[in-house]
Amino acid sequence: MAATAMTAPTGTTWRGAPGFTLVEMLVVLLLLGIVASIALPAYNEQVRRSHRAEARTALLQVAHQLERQATAAGTYPDGDLPQALASVPGGRYRVSRQKPTDATDGALRFVLLATPLGAQADDRCGTFTLSNTGERGLRDNQAKVSDCWNR
Repeated sequence: MAATAMTAPTGTTWRGAPGFTLVEMLVVLLLLGIVASIALPAYNEQVRRSHRAEARTALLQVAHQLERQATAAGTYPDGDLPQALASVPGGRYRVSRQKPTDATDGALRFVLLATPLGAQADDRCGTFTLSNTGERGLRDNQAKVSDCWNR
C-alpha cells in the first residue's frame, strides 16, 4: 500500500495548507512569557510609585492645613486628624499625626505619617514622614529618603 497525502475537501493536500505548527505556537508562547515576566514587575513598580506620589501629596496637603490653622490660632490643633484629611485617594496609605510628647510640644510642632496599607504595606519606602519644619523622612524603609521622596 503506497502512502498518499490526505486530500482536503477543496482538492489541496493537508501538507500544503497554511497554518501554524505546534513548535511555532510554543515559540510564540515562550516569547510572550518572557515579555510578561519583564513587563509585569515594571508595571507593578509604576503602580507603587503612583501610590507613593498620592501619599506625599496628602502629607503636604495636611501639613498645609495644619499651618493654616496654626496661623489663625497661634498654635497647631491638638488631637487626631479629621477623616477627610486622614484618607488618601486610592486607600493605599493612611495619614496620621505622631502623638506629641506633651501639650506644649503638640502646640508647637507636628510630625505627620503616611502609613502604607494593604498591597502597599510591603513597599520598600515604608512610612513617609513630614515635620512642621519641612523635614522629609521614612520609617521602616529599605530605600533612601531621596529615592522615595523625589520619585
